[in-house]
Amino acid sequence: MIKKLKANAAIFGLIFTIALAVFIIALSVPFFADARLKDYLFDAGVDSVGALFCAALFFGCMKQNGNGIDFLRGLIVLVSACFAINEAIYYTAGVPERSTICFVLCLVSKLLDLVMIFLFYSYVKVTLGFGGKLARLAEKIIPILMALETLVLLSNIFYPTTFYLDDAGMFRTSSVSFLEDIFLAVTSVLTAILIILSHNPRNQKAAALTFILFPLIEYTLMRGQFGNAAQYGMVLMSLIIMYCVIFIDKSKTLASTQTDLRIASKIQADALPSVTPEFEGFPELILRGSMNTAKEVGGDFYDYFPIDENRICFLIADVSGKGTPAALFMMTAKTMIKDYALTKGTTSEIFTAVNARLCENNDEGMFATAWIGILDVRTMTLQFTNAGHNYPVLQRKGQACELIEKVHGLFLAGMEFTRYKQGEITLEPGDRLLLYTDGVTEAHNREKALYGIDRLEKILENTKDAPGEKVLESILADINAFADGAPQFDDITMVVLTIKEQ
Repeated sequence: MIKKLKANAAIFGLIFTIALAVFIIALSVPFFADARLKDYLFDAGVDSVGALFCAALFFGCMKQNGNGIDFLRGLIVLVSACFAINEAIYYTAGVPERSTICFVLCLVSKLLDLVMIFLFYSYVKVTLGFGGKLARLAEKIIPILMALETLVLLSNIFYPTTFYLDDAGMFRTSSVSFLEDIFLAVTSVLTAILIILSHNPRNQKAAALTFILFPLIEYTLMRGQFGNAAQYGMVLMSLIIMYCVIFIDKSKTLASTQTDLRIASKIQADALPSVTPEFEGFPELILRGSMNTAKEVGGDFYDYFPIDENRICFLIADVSGKGTPAALFMMTAKTMIKDYALTKGTTSEIFTAVNARLCENNDEGMFATAWIGILDVRTMTLQFTNAGHNYPVLQRKGQACELIEKVHGLFLAGMEFTRYKQGEITLEPGDRLLLYTDGVTEAHNREKALYGIDRLEKILENTKDAPGEKVLESILADINAFADGAPQFDDITMVVLTIKEQ
């Protein structure tokens, strides 16, 4: 519901901004026909172009997410509203009978200026993430300045301070209106300094200078009359430049992060065993594995390797969480399991030792479900231990699929002193064993229906005579067909063991 409301707010904001842009352009038309408004033609043009820029900028950031984006959306809507108010001011300023309306609109516009400045300050603060003593000082000074400015503006209702109605009923600005210029100049410089001191990249300094120079140049050219359309145009240009510069800077950071993730993904893929391993001395076994991560790096892993000339170990695991933290925990767990598998005697001893180690300094509360098996090719006895993982599917030759539900224990890194049990089964030529993570059975479609174990077993039945790699390909293809475009939220990892027929 909250996400829906946010999405609607973005759409409504876009509609509002575009509607204002059209409204401002419509208001600009009389400037070409009414001689009294010719002096305001330039201001009307700035407002019209600025409103269109607002609409385009809002459209560009509407679907963006990240730091400060909500502040930026609100800022754009507010600036476009200021354009509309200024357009109305300029139109009514040339029509004496509407001078009271002009006074009211001017007061509203100037109060919105304060909100606009505060939103820009908030946007810069959140986006650039600055802090320290200067930031704390700014958070004390800016509210005081805004409060003083608000009092000055509201005082015009009772006493003409910065703008007023003269004896002829015409709208005028007073000689003390320079206080508004000082306020905006101080706020602009202060905000710019904070931007510059935030991580000090060159592009942020350039963006800060635009926010300082454009308004100050406008003050000089427009005789220091704060509130004219050109001032909004200059500030809007600064906002556009700030947005583009920060977006480019964030894009560079994102590109660098994506490069790091690609390297991490490659390292993780290289840590997995060969897709088509050929174990010398084990010609009767065929082991195949696959992993499709939901993100660049995943938390699932599998492994298979010989322990000695008679035994081979294979395993699968699923780490809690996603992304880089899960991948780091995955690499640690994988290394520990293999090390203990080569030194410990049984699968229960392996998981008991690994669990104790993983529980050490596990402040983040990470854990992993896992299944491990050791097959002795002399007797075809499979010894296994299940640490909270999905039940493997055993497909014996000529028989229906069944789940191995024995010795199901607690996940790894759950409780330090957990002792695991082990079970045993005997495999025959033609038998097949499938290990998988919950990314397989819990894959869902657009209607949120789960893939499920029944559908998985059906695919195994349909591919009972296919080689192992074809089985994995068929399962993955069926999952994708079932999902029908629904996004993959979990890693999909599988290992299939086939006992060759004599």
